[in-house]
Amino acid sequence: MVGYPQNADSRFVLILVTIHMLHQLFYIDPTSILRRRIGAPLIALVACLGLAIDINCNEKTKGEMADLDGAKAKDFIQKKMDYLATSRPTAVNLFNALEEVNEILDKAEATPSAYCKAVIHHAEFMLERDISDNKSIGNKGADAILKKTGKETVRLVTICNTGSLATAGYGTALGVARALQERSALASIHALETRPYNQGSRLTAFEILEENMPNGTLICDSAAAALMKTKGVDAVVVGADRVCANGDTANKIGTYNLSIVAAAHNVPVYVASPFTTLDTSLESGDLIEIEERPASEIIESGKAPAKMPCWNPAFDVTPAKYISGIITEKGVIVPSENGTFDVPGFVEAHSSNKKAKIQ
Repeated sequence: MVGYPQNADSRFVLILVTIHMLHQLFYIDPTSILRRRIGAPLIALVACLGLAIDINCNEKTKGEMADLDGAKAKDFIQKKMDYLATSRPTAVNLFNALEEVNEILDKAEATPSAYCKAVIHHAEFMLERDISDNKSIGNKGADAILKKTGKETVRLVTICNTGSLATAGYGTALGVARALQERSALASIHALETRPYNQGSRLTAFEILEENMPNGTLICDSAAAALMKTKGVDAVVVGADRVCANGDTANKIGTYNLSIVAAAHNVPVYVASPFTTLDTSLESGDLIEIEERPASEIIESGKAPAKMPCWNPAFDVTPAKYISGIITEKGVIVPSENGTFDVPGFVEAHSSNKKAKIQ
């Protein structure tokens, strides 16, 4: 979650820390948080807000830019954006956001001060847009799930954290749960703990309690199948870090497992994805670069022997065949009669160009 503090410089943005157990709430400077595990929409926001703070408030950076002419100042900012792009390879939101900033700079007056103002104005616009888009995703997702199930109230399962703590506010997949709750149509929600970093148990559980969601329950990742068999589940709704042209979706590790379990129990799986997460440049999920995290995350959370070798991918790819719909703020993409997704066609129909981004 991001926000402006009261009684502080209006150009300073605060990021709610979500890497610790939320027994205490505190904020930190966004320029220190990008390489930590945060939600895909928030990665893009933090990158642009951090860039805005750096070039507008960092005295060292301001001094370095002071004597640069227009072209050199733009190159200076571009190098900072290139560096930001190296931080998280799987989440396409980051790259789309930086591309948007590039286009804004191309249109700005070629002076350091104009570039700085353009970046901060666009960062503020992104902040407002994210919340609006999330609410639209929530409502469209609620409509789709209620229509699919034919029920007045539904039982949901989700994984990782996709709520206000992973976005500017409201959330994507958890935003769908919020929208259902607002309609009194949410019967229950089960959150997977999401090992090894436990975003579900640390963050989603916190949001479920704070929002007083009905019958909110935390379960082990390995309990999803038993839950579906014994208690019943109406729909699974998850977030996304990248959605390919064919609908294959990269999301937090364990999502692929959950989709297979859901398929075995005839439970529909919905992906809640901002339009900026659609990446039509990649034909399939086989082409997605998957970030791998340090072994220490598994060893520390699982209390394993310190010298035990580990493989710790941060994400996996859910094949499109296991997905019932991709929920965006512009509409829900559903499979065609032959079971395939036409993500490029959807993007083309909802964008002034053919790139997976919002203008």
